[in-house]
Amino acid sequence: MNNYDHKEFTKNLTQIAEQSQLIIQEFLSKKPNDGPIPVSTPLHLSASFVEMFGQMLLQPEKFMQFQIEYYRDYLTLIANVSEKFLGDDKGDVYAPKPKDRRFQDQAWNENIIFDYIKQSYVLTSNWMKRIVRETDGLDHKAMQKLEFYTKQFIDAMAPSNFIMTNPEVLRVTLETNGKNLVDGLKNMLADMEKSNGQFDVKRTDLSAFEIGKNLATTPGKVIYQNALIQLIQYSPVTDKVYKTPLLLIPAWINKFYIFDMKKENSFVKWLVEQGFTVFLISWVNPGRKLAGKTFEDYMQEGPLAAFKAIEKATGEKETNVISYCLGGTLMAATLGYLAKKNMKPVKSVAYLTTLVDFSNAGDLSVFIDDGQIKEIEEKMATTGYFDGADMANIFNMLRSNDLIWSFVINNYLLGREPFPFDLLYWNADTTRMPAKMHSYYLRNMYLNNMMIRRGGLKLCGVGIDLSQVKTPTYILSTREDHIAPWGSTFAATKIYQGPIRFVLSASGHVAGVINHPDKKKYSYWTADDKLLKRKTLSPQQWLEAMKEHPGSWWPDWLEWAKKYSGKKVAKRIPGKGKLKVIENAPGSYVMVKDEATKASKS
Repeated sequence: MNNYDHKEFTKNLTQIAEQSQLIIQEFLSKKPNDGPIPVSTPLHLSASFVEMFGQMLLQPEKFMQFQIEYYRDYLTLIANVSEKFLGDDKGDVYAPKPKDRRFQDQAWNENIIFDYIKQSYVLTSNWMKRIVRETDGLDHKAMQKLEFYTKQFIDAMAPSNFIMTNPEVLRVTLETNGKNLVDGLKNMLADMEKSNGQFDVKRTDLSAFEIGKNLATTPGKVIYQNALIQLIQYSPVTDKVYKTPLLLIPAWINKFYIFDMKKENSFVKWLVEQGFTVFLISWVNPGRKLAGKTFEDYMQEGPLAAFKAIEKATGEKETNVISYCLGGTLMAATLGYLAKKNMKPVKSVAYLTTLVDFSNAGDLSVFIDDGQIKEIEEKMATTGYFDGADMANIFNMLRSNDLIWSFVINNYLLGREPFPFDLLYWNADTTRMPAKMHSYYLRNMYLNNMMIRRGGLKLCGVGIDLSQVKTPTYILSTREDHIAPWGSTFAATKIYQGPIRFVLSASGHVAGVINHPDKKKYSYWTADDKLLKRKTLSPQQWLEAMKEHPGSWWPDWLEWAKKYSGKKVAKRIPGKGKLKVIENAPGSYVMVKDEATKASKS
C-alpha cells in the first residue's frame, strides 16, 4: 500500500480501458472459421450432459440427498471460518491438495475472506465431481467425457484465475498502481495478434532458444534421408564404442530434439558419452504433398529404412532401439511385422511411455469417438494434414492448471513474461501429421484397439501378432503420465514373449523421461523382473513389490542394455562407412515450422 499513487492508478485504469477496446477489436476481426479443429463440439458434449440429467431425473431421492449434504457441508464451512475469525483455528475442513500451487500464497490461509473463498471452492468442486461420479446408468464413454469437462470447468472457475479473488494479484495491483494489469492486457493483445486464428497463451520466451545453437547441439551428421526421415549419426567421444549400434525413434507428434535438449539434459549426449554409436530418426514435418502417407509408409520409410542404413554405415546387422511414445507404438507394430517375416534386425528394444493396448488410454480418449474423428477427417480433407497446434491444444487441456491457467495468471493478471524453459519451447514447436496416417492411427489404435488383436493390424499385407515378439524389452512408464497412463502401458508386459523389464519413473510424460542423472531429481521404481512372468500380475500388485531408487532411470537402462550391446570396438566416424554425409546435425527436416509456430515467434 505504501506505493499507492492515486494519479498513477487512474492513469493505468485509462490505459486498461484503451487496451480492452483493442482486444475486443482484435477478437471481432477474426474470421468466424478461424481456429483449430474442435476438440469436442458442443453437440458431442451436450449429449453427454443431457444423458446425465436424464439419469438424475430417474434418481430424484439420491440427488436431493446430494443437495442436502452440500447444504450441510456449507454450514460446517461457515462454522469453521467463524471459529477461525474468533481465534479458534482448527485448520481447514475442506483443504486443497498440499501440492496445489494455486493456493500457495499465505493469504489463502491467513486472510479469513480468502480462506473462506478457498475452502468454498474446494467444497463445491468436490460436490460437482461427486455428482458426475455417482450418477448411475451412464456408459463409460459418457462418464469419461463428463468427468473430464467438469474438471475443465472447475479449473477454469478457480478463484486464483480472477483479479478480485486472487490475493497475490490484488497485492501486486496495489503495489504497481495497476501497471501489472496494463502489462497483462498488452501481453494478451500480443498473443491474440500472433495467434493466427488460434488464441494461445505464451508459455515461454521463444526468443531464448534456437535449434542448433542452444538446443540439439550434439555433434553429428545426417547420413541418410527419404521423404519421411533424416537419419542422424552422432560423432563419438570415446575411442571405443559398443559393437551394437543404438537407434532412437522419437514420436512424430513433436520434434526429435526432446532427446537432445540443452547440453545439461541431453539424452543423446549422455548416450554418446557412455560409448554408444547413436543414430536418431528426425521425422519430416509433412505438408499437403505428403497427405497420402500411410502408417505402413512410416514403418517402411522409418525404422525399416533406418535399420538398412545403419547396417550400411556400420556393417552391423542388429541394432538396439529406444523408442518414445508414438514412436514406440510404431516400433511395436514393426516388431510384430518382423516376427511374421522371421526377420531379426533388432537385438533389444526400449519403450518409453508407450501405449500398445489402448483399452484405457486415459484422458485422451475423451477426444476419440467416431463423431469427433469424422470432424477431424473432414478438416484434414481440406488441409491434407492434422495441424500440430491442434494436438498441442489437446495436450495442454490434459494439464490445464499447469499449462493454461498458471500462464493466464502470470502473463495477464500479474503482467509478467514467462520464464525461458526449454521443454516448453519444444512443446510449442509443433509438427503436422499426414491425413491418411493420422486417420488410420486414431481409428485402429485409439478407437478400435486393433494392435493387441492377433491379425488385427495388417501392415504391407502381413497380419501382425505382438504375442510373437521375442525381442528383449525394457518398458519405462511415468507415474504422473496424462498421455500414456502407466497402468495402461503396464499392460504390454502381458503381451510380448521375450524377457521384459518394467521400470516406473516419477513425474510425467516428458520430465520423467528426460531426467539427466547429474540433476539428481525424482526417482524410479523397479521390482523383480521374474514377477512379470505372472500373467495375472496387476499394476497394483507390482506396486506392492516395487523398490524405490533415487535419481534418474537412465543408469538402470544402461546396465540392462550392456547385455545386448556386445564388446567394445573402434569408434565409428559418421560418413566413413558406405553412407556419406548429407549435412550436419540437427539437419534440415527439424527446422520446418508450423504456421502457428512461425506466427508466435514473429
